[in-house]
Amino acid sequence: MAQQYQVLARKWRPQQFDEVVGQDHVATTLKNAIEQNRLAHAYLFVGPRGIGKTSIARIFAKALNCVKGPTATPCDKCDNCKEIANGNSLDVLEIDGASNNGVEQVRELRDTCRYTPARAKFKIYIIDEVHMLTTQAFNALLKTLEEPPPHVKFIFATTDPQKVLPTILSRCQRFDLRRIPAVLLVKHLKKIAKDEQITIDDEALTAIARGAEGGMRDAESTLDQLIAFCGDKIAEKDVLSVFGLVAHEKIAALTDAIIDGATNVALKTLKELDEVGKDLQRLLADLLDHYRNLLVLTIGGAGAELVDVPDTELELLKRQAGRIDADAVLRVIDALAGAEGRLRYALSKRIYFEIALVRAIKTREMVGLDGVLKKLNELKGQLGSAPVGAASPPRPAPVTRASNAAPTNHPPVTRSNDDTPTNQPPASLTEAWTYAVEHLGKVSPLAKTYLVGAKPLSHQAGILTIGFDPEFAERRDFVDTARNREILQAKLKEKLHADVSLKFELSASVAPAPAPKPAATTAAAAERPAKVTDTGDFKNDPLIKKALEIFKGQIVEVRK
Repeated sequence: MAQQYQVLARKWRPQQFDEVVGQDHVATTLKNAIEQNRLAHAYLFVGPRGIGKTSIARIFAKALNCVKGPTATPCDKCDNCKEIANGNSLDVLEIDGASNNGVEQVRELRDTCRYTPARAKFKIYIIDEVHMLTTQAFNALLKTLEEPPPHVKFIFATTDPQKVLPTILSRCQRFDLRRIPAVLLVKHLKKIAKDEQITIDDEALTAIARGAEGGMRDAESTLDQLIAFCGDKIAEKDVLSVFGLVAHEKIAALTDAIIDGATNVALKTLKELDEVGKDLQRLLADLLDHYRNLLVLTIGGAGAELVDVPDTELELLKRQAGRIDADAVLRVIDALAGAEGRLRYALSKRIYFEIALVRAIKTREMVGLDGVLKKLNELKGQLGSAPVGAASPPRPAPVTRASNAAPTNHPPVTRSNDDTPTNQPPASLTEAWTYAVEHLGKVSPLAKTYLVGAKPLSHQAGILTIGFDPEFAERRDFVDTARNREILQAKLKEKLHADVSLKFELSASVAPAPAPKPAATTAAAAERPAKVTDTGDFKNDPLIKKALEIFKGQIVEVRK
């Protein structure tokens, strides 16, 4: 009878702590605990799928129950080690938490754990996906988990620790397993391929590692599938065609197009990838990951150590990082990340992706406020070193009164910051109120809208009473705030030349508030301080001219 084929994920399952890839922090801690005889009664292994949680649990069980044990290096030759490795040990029970999640199964476990092991030193319970246990099952396990018999050890594994009760977490030693770096995945896959006599190029190994997303089991299963598809020779194009991945050079091309602002190139590249059936959702995720690496490098410092890519990709990233700053990368990431969550629900993924690319290119070209200020300061420094005559154009000579003009008895007029003459007689209540409301509208347009129709009723003992129609009583509650009062009272004082306190009340004599008219057509527009619209002098200022040239702007309005 022919020997049954064993998949690579099982064939290459680690049997010793030293064979575990990418989880040195966990393996070292467990080995030290065994050597120092500091063994806990409950352990919790946390991490995503396929990174070695159950494998480490089995190795730990062998280390405890080996005939030489407890030992950090189980022999793998004794009956206990062989039975644990094959999954048929009477003293090491592997339980699926998803299918044995009821309180009855936990009660049965609690009753059986009182009995001593059949052959080994410890009775070990490995419960996978422990978060699937019900709350009642967890509660039934609490007392046994806190004070188990001396011969019992619990090892839990989960991909979702948030669903495990805090009372369970507090009774376990927790180990967080990490996603395996792509460099280590490639190195391990190369070792497997050599042992299996498979010819595979480095680009194909990198593509497999990228698709596995840090999971060793996924990487090994992918390699197993490719061997069945391609035979003993595997190239990168085979990996890309089988799993719908995009070659890294295409991701680099999209990145270059965004950096260079080449919208047509970006859209053409996306069109080609979509027509050959590439997964656009995965492409966007890979593009975001590429920009994440780019961001790390543009920040500087020890960024290269935080980028988990092969050396050839690292050199490409460094070249691209020299052509873009960190602020621009952040804006591109914001544009792409905003599209990632909504792309899966879009009816036309390509159109939505195209919009995201155009938006990313536009945001890339934007200049942040810090950049504007920095550029203006640089211009100011450059102009400051220029000759004084060139720095400021000649201004028109001030107009003086002729010496033979008839003298006047009026005192000289001084102006406040709002260009309002301070020696004018007090204005009427209606005029002062309209003026105050207009100024409030500059700060809070909504408050101004709610004050349309409100009218002054009386002004006695320094208190100005403002009436609201009872039909619009809710407007009074909105407007009557300390901030609005402060602004209104300050502007009323300018017109009435006296301190004023406001009082808002409902009055049937006030007509319902009409719809607000455009500011240019209201009578209050005449009360506004005059705006300087003659921008000729400002346009001749060298600093402003240079700023307009750089930022392609124009002067719309100039206010004193």
